[in-house]
Amino acid sequence: MLSDIIDAVRAGQPLRITGGDSKPGLGHAVTGADLCLSPLADLISHEPAELILVAQPGLPLAELNRLLSANGQALAFDPPDLGPLYGRPAGGGTLGGIVATGLSGPGRVKAGAVRDHVLGMTAISGDGRTFRSGGKVVKNVTGFDLPKLLTGAHGTLGIMTEIVVKVLPAPPVSKTLVLAGIEGAEATRAMADALGSAAEVGAAAWTPSYLPLDGLLPDRTPCALLRLDGVSVSVADRLSALDRLLAGRAAMAVLDGDESAALWSCLRDAMPFAERPDLDVWRLSVPPMAGMGALSAIRAAIPRALGWLDWGGGLVWVGVPGGMSDAGAGIVRGSVGTDGHATLMRAPDPVKAVVPVFQLLPAPLAALTARVRAQFDPAGILNPGRMGA
Repeated sequence: MLSDIIDAVRAGQPLRITGGDSKPGLGHAVTGADLCLSPLADLISHEPAELILVAQPGLPLAELNRLLSANGQALAFDPPDLGPLYGRPAGGGTLGGIVATGLSGPGRVKAGAVRDHVLGMTAISGDGRTFRSGGKVVKNVTGFDLPKLLTGAHGTLGIMTEIVVKVLPAPPVSKTLVLAGIEGAEATRAMADALGSAAEVGAAAWTPSYLPLDGLLPDRTPCALLRLDGVSVSVADRLSALDRLLAGRAAMAVLDGDESAALWSCLRDAMPFAERPDLDVWRLSVPPMAGMGALSAIRAAIPRALGWLDWGGGLVWVGVPGGMSDAGAGIVRGSVGTDGHATLMRAPDPVKAVVPVFQLLPAPLAALTARVRAQFDPAGILNPGRMGA
């Protein structure tokens, strides 16, 4: 398979690089010969005591999660399963797909992003060279950090053939403190206070009263959600600390075990939008204190828009009614200001033909990005146009 990849690259024709193809609508369409990495699905090594795993990019994420769970471990950045958002079955994603797209779930606020967990990588550049960077150590200072550069590059800088990731112990207990009836600045402040406390909050989100969550939360009630992970005694003590810190701000309840896991999986995988194919979907990254304002501004301009906050307000999921020629791009991107960016996660191809999926970069940064791509892919054959340039 590796020799076939090198031959395909050296042929010099545009390549559409895929794995599980669970997110076919993410990014701009690519025209080229299909190069599917799903046959590269081997687990090369797993060293539970060292918290290190080495695998090929086609390893299914569902299989990887089962393996880690059996060893009491997990990927702490909560990788989302966005297959249903694109009309695909759940469980179709791969390790390579998560790394290539750089998508992190609710756990990012405490554990860090995908790139913080990728320790090393072997890949093939656009001119057929194989290169390796990083290794099986948490700290690697042997040169430029290429794994971080390729993470989130959507396959435009290299074809991954081997990935080294850091894994962490899975928390034995996970509970969610629900603050019911809180919204606006009060909700933002509550999440900020909780995240800034010694309670070690593992995830923080806010859901509005209009968001359908299938009985996971009280109907028609805005809620701030604070997840605590760890051993039972620690979680109980930290819940008590949060109860004292946030006393009087909202009615409180605690979700345990399966209820807590189901709620966070729903938000992580954007299931409220997976069940609404009539909506075009945006994912905004903003300073946490600005998330509520961005969502409110969008809702004021597009009253039928839906959305919620994750990452303590730093991540905003927004769905706007389909049929808008630009998916509300002017309004949505205007809401993030100069300190954030917005990605059009799902929209019809005619919309993406006129609206950049990814936030346009300032001219100096765009020029630097072009120079980096020219170094890794001189002929521009790796997923050409996927990121719009």
